[in-house]
Amino acid sequence: MDAIQPRAGTLSAFRSRDFRLVWGGQTVSLIGDAAFLVALGWRVTEMTGTAGSLGFVLAVNSAALLTTLLIGGVLADRYPRRLLMIASDLARAVVAVVFCVLDATGHLTFGRVIALSALFGLGDGFFYPAFSGIVPLVADPSTLPSANSWIGIARQGSQVAGPALAAGLYGTTGPSTVWALEACSFVVSAFALGAARPRQVVSERHGIREELATGFRYVVSVPWLWTGIGAATVILMIAMAPYNALLPRIVQDHYGRGVGAYGLLFSLIAAGMVAGSLSWARWHPRHGRVAVCFASFGINDVGMVLVALSPWYWLACVAVVWRGFFIGVGISAWTTLVTELVPDHLLARVFSFDYFGSMGLTPVGYALAGGVAAAVAPTSLVAAGGAIAFFLWFAPLAWRNVRLAA
Repeated sequence: MDAIQPRAGTLSAFRSRDFRLVWGGQTVSLIGDAAFLVALGWRVTEMTGTAGSLGFVLAVNSAALLTTLLIGGVLADRYPRRLLMIASDLARAVVAVVFCVLDATGHLTFGRVIALSALFGLGDGFFYPAFSGIVPLVADPSTLPSANSWIGIARQGSQVAGPALAAGLYGTTGPSTVWALEACSFVVSAFALGAARPRQVVSERHGIREELATGFRYVVSVPWLWTGIGAATVILMIAMAPYNALLPRIVQDHYGRGVGAYGLLFSLIAAGMVAGSLSWARWHPRHGRVAVCFASFGINDVGMVLVALSPWYWLACVAVVWRGFFIGVGISAWTTLVTELVPDHLLARVFSFDYFGSMGLTPVGYALAGGVAAAVAPTSLVAAGGAIAFFLWFAPLAWRNVRLAA
């Protein structure tokens, strides 16, 4: 891409009509996703009564996403990213409607939850590279730190509103209402994208294998890219997957609380992430950004250990706010680096390798968490994973080529 532009204000991205449309539609969709995830976690745990069942559902979802992710990156560099996102939104809306009908009529089984989760994952694999690659096409280069921070704020703010909606709707009208909300949110996103007019990317079309190889060669030629993706690959397997899969059981057994307390932890971590993203939007330094990114991800894992080991629920609440703040800074820093430094015609493929590499072993982590949870205390698994993750994030910074890259 072109040289980094002069520093812009926190709200500068909203000068673009197309960015406002994309951001608004995604905010609604992300709220639906967050509500769906919380309700799904509680519904599956309630349905099966076992600590590891959610881990198997998430493993299938992640594995399905990985099957379409790389081809999704190629397609998003070949064809209009907006159209690929619209098609994925509408397909996933249909899946959510099926989910709703099955649950409302009493025909939702654990096997069907797994099958529908796989369909969601397939749709996600086409959506994520296109979404990540569309941001520079609807925002000016000088406003990319602002745009990426506000995309992060939408994602993280949804984790405040979504869990609150899920807890309220689940407790009053039942989970089917949450599934219906998810379907409607996809439709809203599709309509907003339909009204947007992002600029087009000129790309040379070759064979899919050749285009994937070009993207891969670029990733491995940039030290901060491949070390960041490699660290995330291991860390998401050993730390984040067990945390996501076992948190409902930790809330139930370790803290003796219900779905409201579970949803509150999601909301609090999201509030911290919003604060972290806003901090990045205002600060966004021009030097040392890779070090800030990796260190922020490492520091957040201290909070994961506290969530698992704290004897007090209030301290767990403080810990997730801590986690959220540093995750918000880290994600905003990473996406800003990628969108500023990676050429537009490679951007969707690079993001697809980023997602694929980062999530490549996540299904294994979910499956292992589900299997091991019967023999090892969930709190011990989560605490150990968080402690290891802390050290792994700092390891690449020992390499000068990574630490001083940008």
